[in-house]
Amino acid sequence: MDTILQAVLDGAPGEELAQLPMPETYRAAFVRRDEAAMFEGMESAEKDPRKSLHVGEVALPELAPDEAYVAVMASAINFNTVWTSIFEPLPTFGFLDRLGKESRWGARHALNYHVLGSDASGVVLKVGSAVRNWRSGDKVTIHCNFVDDQDPGAHDDSMLAANQRIWGFESNFGGLADIALVKANQLMPKPAHLTWEEAAVNALCNSTAYRMLVSPNGAPIKQGDRVLVWGATGGLGSYAVQYVLNGGGIPIGVVSSPDKVDLLHELGVEAVIDRKAAGYRFWKDEFHQDEAEWRRFGKDIRALVGEDPDIVFEHPGRSTMGASVFVAKRGGIIVTCAATSGYMIEYDNRHLWMKLKTIKGSHFANYREAWDANRLICEGKILPPLSAVYPLEEVGEATYQVHKNLHEGKIGVLCLAPRQGLGIDDPELRARVGEDRITLFRRHEG
Repeated sequence: MDTILQAVLDGAPGEELAQLPMPETYRAAFVRRDEAAMFEGMESAEKDPRKSLHVGEVALPELAPDEAYVAVMASAINFNTVWTSIFEPLPTFGFLDRLGKESRWGARHALNYHVLGSDASGVVLKVGSAVRNWRSGDKVTIHCNFVDDQDPGAHDDSMLAANQRIWGFESNFGGLADIALVKANQLMPKPAHLTWEEAAVNALCNSTAYRMLVSPNGAPIKQGDRVLVWGATGGLGSYAVQYVLNGGGIPIGVVSSPDKVDLLHELGVEAVIDRKAAGYRFWKDEFHQDEAEWRRFGKDIRALVGEDPDIVFEHPGRSTMGASVFVAKRGGIIVTCAATSGYMIEYDNRHLWMKLKTIKGSHFANYREAWDANRLICEGKILPPLSAVYPLEEVGEATYQVHKNLHEGKIGVLCLAPRQGLGIDDPELRARVGEDRITLFRRHEG
């Protein structure tokens, strides 16, 4: 790996990289099958990723014809990293075992350890015999839609394929490692004006937000639309508010502290609600929600933007869905992609059917959506919300920070990159975008 890293840092040509021997093992972050029951009987908040995540050497898998080895310079933490690390809602080894039954190549994934991670930036080392569009030496980011082309459903929208998976969560050999094994149709160009760590944090959350708010497969915004965004300085929400602003909409950001209010104002979001200062209590207790609090929330939104939201960008799940359905305007859309506060959702269905509202599910993004979202990053039109960076050895702590919501934006992880700040190939574009804007989340976090 030292030889590979030095060649990458030296900018070795692709022909030279392709000739380098691949190591038999590589360093990776992983969970173990024999520890999948370690947190049984504990509440979710008590489960500690620092106890379950290991960093060590794992065997390099064989390369399939449609795949590539990528030297991972940096990666990132997502909520699926948390879910894998705490074995919730169930251990991911079941996903790997099902993939293992599909084919000879799928069988590589069904191991007693799971290398996790669904984001990465790096350099292509080798490609399989069927790869056409990528070569050794290409600088890339990786999106996490893991799908083949043999399901008819995949040819309309690959997210509808029966065997669609999220790489590094429902497959093995993910991005929190020195080498990643990926399908060629996961590769995208690295934004030339960003560092490795800035480029690594975008693909999963940026693509998800793009599908939810820009793509026809989501709830595409129109100029003037009012869009309520929960967790507007988080990994998903920070991209969502940028898409609303870029599309001529009016974002209403919901955050939980004055510092986050200030961050959104600096990003260009004028309408911001500090939910902690407002003291909303959408749930009276574990079983009953409070419609009076929904009404108070809706009144506060109207005081800021004059109308109810056309679209609600929903991802907390149980804690907010009742309020989201209530405050959306008549005929509005609640588009949802996750449930970080709980999967079992409750809302008053009268406010949905009688006011002709729609709940629309959305899951990651297809290759075209991910590519278009990445292009906007490459052009500097969407900013990376990188707030902190950890070395791979401290992946447990980085994941703990996300588990406990102790961060803003996205947390990056250095893998092969020896330090932060490397990988910028277009300093002129970086200057035009603005150093202060690119590092906005780092400055507020610091």
